[in-house]
Parts: sequence; C-alpha cells; structure tokens
Amino acid sequence: MHIFTLKERKERAKEPGTAAGRNYFLLWGTVISGLMAALILVGYVWTPYGTTEMSGREKFLSPCLAHPLGTDNFGRDLLSRIMEGAGSTFLIALCVVLIGGIIGIIIGCLTGYFGGAADLILMRVCDAITAFPSILLALVLIGVVGMGKYQITIILGILFIPGFSRVVRGEVVKQKSLNYVASARLMGASHLRIIFRHILPNTVQVLLPILTIGFNNAVLAEASMSYMGVGVLPPDASLGRMLSESQTYLATAPWYALFTGLAIVLMILGLSLLTEGLQQRRRA
Repeated sequence: MHIFTLKERKERAKEPGTAAGRNYFLLWGTVISGLMAALILVGYVWTPYGTTEMSGREKFLSPCLAHPLGTDNFGRDLLSRIMEGAGSTFLIALCVVLIGGIIGIIIGCLTGYFGGAADLILMRVCDAITAFPSILLALVLIGVVGMGKYQITIILGILFIPGFSRVVRGEVVKQKSLNYVASARLMGASHLRIIFRHILPNTVQVLLPILTIGFNNAVLAEASMSYMGVGVLPPDASLGRMLSESQTYLATAPWYALFTGLAIVLMILGLSLLTEGLQQRRRA
C-alpha cells in the first residue's frame, strides 16, 4: 500500500477527474451544449409562436410570461426566432465543417502520404486561397453565385478546405515515418489501407480540436455573412441577421441584441468547453 506524501496529495488533487479536481470544462461544456442542443432540436419541430407571426400591438414587448425573451420590432416572439435561427446557424456550420473537413482530410492524407507534384500543386492552391481574407473572398464568390443559405454553405465549405488539409497533411507526414507504418507495408497492406486504416485513426487527437475550432469559426462566419445581409435571407430566421437588426433598437429594446448575441456565444462556448474537457479527460 502506497502512502502519499503531502506534495503528492496536492498534485493528485489537481488532476482532472479526482474529487478535488473535477473536470469543470467537461461539466459545464456538457450542460451548455446540452441546453443549446435541446433548444435547437425542439426548434426544428415546435416553437411557441410562428417565427413569421407579426403583431403590431406587441412590438418591443420586454420579457414576460407570454414572451419569455420579449418581442422584436415586428412583434415577433424572440424565443421562437432564436430557436429557429440557432437551428439554421448550427445546420449551416455543421454542413460547412462536413464539406471542408471531409474534402480537406482526404486531400491532406493523400498529399501528405504520397507527396510529389500533386502535393506541391494542391498546397500552392491552398496557399492562394488562404492568402486572401476569407470574408472578402466569400463576398466575391457570393457576388458570382448569388446569396442564400445553400450558396453560403458551399462557399464557406470550400474556404474551410485549406485549413483542414494543411493540418492533416502535416500530421500524416509525421506519422508515415513511424514504425507501425513500415510494419504495415511489410505485411503487404495497400496504400489506401495504410492511410485510412492505420494513419488516419492516429490523427484523432489533432483532428478533434481542429474540428471544434472549425465549427466555431463556421458559426461566426455564417453569423457574419448574415449580419452583412448576404447569408440566410428573410423570412428565414438567422442569428446574424437578427443581431444586425437589433442594433437600431439598442436603446429601446436592449433584450433583442442581448439574447441574440447570447445564443451565439453559448453555442460556441459550450462546444469549446466540452472539447477541452474531453482532452483533459484523455490526458488524465
């Protein structure tokens, strides 16, 4: 039986998962993400009021029992609008990460493993895309293909490809020189099997934070596009557009901007805390 010294006890108490060093990142990340997920899922099937239902007599109502988050300049219920807007932002951000992540991971795996001319050309294309400010490039592409939630999803997905591909490529270059890859080659495994069956699973520790950061950036990018009026178009609700509209009424209806901005912050904060908590738990 090992008897811990006072110093060892203090260090042990600081470890995540112990009674004195609980993983509060994981706890609060789960709580916040769970609440936002519940709000979004419920918003897909039910909202307290119609999101386009207007009432001239109920304009700028402060939070009350009938309207827990108040109403906007058209008398629309803010809770219903935020539920739909959060769901729209979440879905667009998820699709952006899927498009950018899947294509970027495939490109990063293939270029990092094989190298050669394809690696040189694709990485230079990625450098060219990342050389331009992403918001400016997105606005240029929107001017070509038009506005709307489908267009903004595809455009942002394409702009997110270089970030994923460069990170994955660097990790694959590092992994392919390790002994387990050489052993797989000696056993006759094909290149694609080595890449996707052996190397890619060993990049999960790098991919998890990158995917989280990518999702949070996608949420901010979508909100920014909608804030500038080129993302989700009316009558669909969007947190970014709602935040833009609320600026005019900060003095008369501060709850409009407060609750809309809070929804964006909580969506990003919850996932960031959850990811950090999972990483701490893995290291413990």
